[in-house]
Amino acid sequence: MGVEIKETKVTDAEFEEMKGFVFEYLSASVEKEDEGGRMRWYPWHSAEYRHNHILNVVDLAEEIAYEEGADVDVTRVAALFHDVSKLEADQELHAEAGARVAREYLESRGSYPDSFIDQVCRSIEYHSYQGELTDLDRETQCLVEADLLDKVGANGTALMLLRMGYEARTHMDADEMVDRVLERGYDAASRVRSDTAEGIAHRRLKRVKWFSEWLEDEIAGIGE
Repeated sequence: MGVEIKETKVTDAEFEEMKGFVFEYLSASVEKEDEGGRMRWYPWHSAEYRHNHILNVVDLAEEIAYEEGADVDVTRVAALFHDVSKLEADQELHAEAGARVAREYLESRGSYPDSFIDQVCRSIEYHSYQGELTDLDRETQCLVEADLLDKVGANGTALMLLRMGYEARTHMDADEMVDRVLERGYDAASRVRSDTAEGIAHRRLKRVKWFSEWLEDEIAGIGE
């Protein structure tokens, strides 16, 4: 099984076609719902936002998989499809729904072996796993770690600040928001287990800590 998967390479052209399919699927998930989409009013669940998150996870998952000796093709394809059903299925069901979409796509296009398809779909199905990540196969662990790490760092901080400000609809002190972002980052980083993911988490959290310290210094006199 391992040899078969490693010999099955997804070409760059095939992967680009998959990217296009995923974005179109996300867009259709929004547009087909009554009154413009179940979550169109909520900007963090637009097709564009979700697709950007997916591509961030793909980049992180590829890096982790390469360094940790996991199958990069399995990992990057699973990462690309992991949230494809996020906008049409309930949160607790989106992983299984995404695995079904990926299976239908891979079985109908190209000549990918069943073993490759099965491993990709298994990784997607378990990407929301809340247990110990070392219980998972390496490819799934890489995907889960990448999904967690997209919440950590400069980009994650900016998006969370915007999100919290939008959701609160009231004044929230900037330092309080950054503290919440940092806490979320520590929670996410505490779950990763591979050396590569831990290194990425450390670098990204360091940037958020620096920002928090600079912010604290600049607003120290506010409210006195």
